[in-house]
Amino acid sequence: MVFDTPFTRTFGVRHPIVCGGMTGVGTADLIGPVAEAGALGFLTALTQPTAQALGVEIDRCRSMTDQPFGVNLTLMPTIKPIPYEEYIAVIIERGVPVVETAGRSPEPFLPALKAAGIHVIHKAVTVRHALKAQRIGVDAVSIDGFECAGHPGESDLPSLVLVAAAADQLRIPIIASGGFADGRGLVAALALGASAINMGTRFVATHEAPVHENVKRAIVANDEHATDLVFRKFGNTARVARNAVSRQILAIESEPDTTFADIAELASGARGRDQVLTQGDVDGGLWWAGLSQGLIHDVPTCAELVDRLIVEAHGIITDRLAAAIAG
Repeated sequence: MVFDTPFTRTFGVRHPIVCGGMTGVGTADLIGPVAEAGALGFLTALTQPTAQALGVEIDRCRSMTDQPFGVNLTLMPTIKPIPYEEYIAVIIERGVPVVETAGRSPEPFLPALKAAGIHVIHKAVTVRHALKAQRIGVDAVSIDGFECAGHPGESDLPSLVLVAAAADQLRIPIIASGGFADGRGLVAALALGASAINMGTRFVATHEAPVHENVKRAIVANDEHATDLVFRKFGNTARVARNAVSRQILAIESEPDTTFADIAELASGARGRDQVLTQGDVDGGLWWAGLSQGLIHDVPTCAELVDRLIVEAHGIITDRLAAAIAG
């Protein structure tokens, strides 16, 4: 069973499913199996400490699959400058076919990527930013609705409205992101005008994801209420799994005159990666999770997940919807 969409045709993958870049999670251990399953997965460049290490990870992923995969490059201001040009040079040298960008505009890097024949997907949380990405020449846009893990922006627009609004104005393929975890979501996204879905939290709860089993079990046990929106006070809203640290951060944010410095230690990305993802202390730091937790009930392999999702989506279209039309 296959879906033929502008996304699958543009990026040469079997299924309209994406596993976007995830810090600390987007390594070859996960992305190789995602690619083998026929979806498009992204290694996370900045999870690797150097551009040279990214090159090694690309080679490792390529040893696991002959299917297409990409690299995520998040463009952000940092105290210590990130050598983005070095990472891009490695991506080009290794012949990676797709780059997913997030954060700042990828415009300064597009000429080099395009000259190398690399397709670029840019993540956006508003139609305005998606249109800007289209104007500067990206090949597709991933639209993140309010349900997503990570940074949903400040507009609080859910995928049901945001994806449809983007589809009304964009000409390039749209990847719907935020709240997707099963075949029902894929059918809904296609109906809204997207040509693929992005799943993050759902792929974390797979056998191959390089995170502690406690994290996977927590995602399965959690429902759609088990997230918190932190950093809203500072104009950088982030959706995370609800735990002791997120509750503590929200309590501090609720106090007058607090600044980000008051929560910086609690919000440390290194703390989340080391204590949560690696050691399995689900209350040890912040970790990303979306509302789709409420739709996740098991920990399959990537192949099982992708195959199940495609079968579900086909069944919905050919059986349930066909019956509704006939009625």
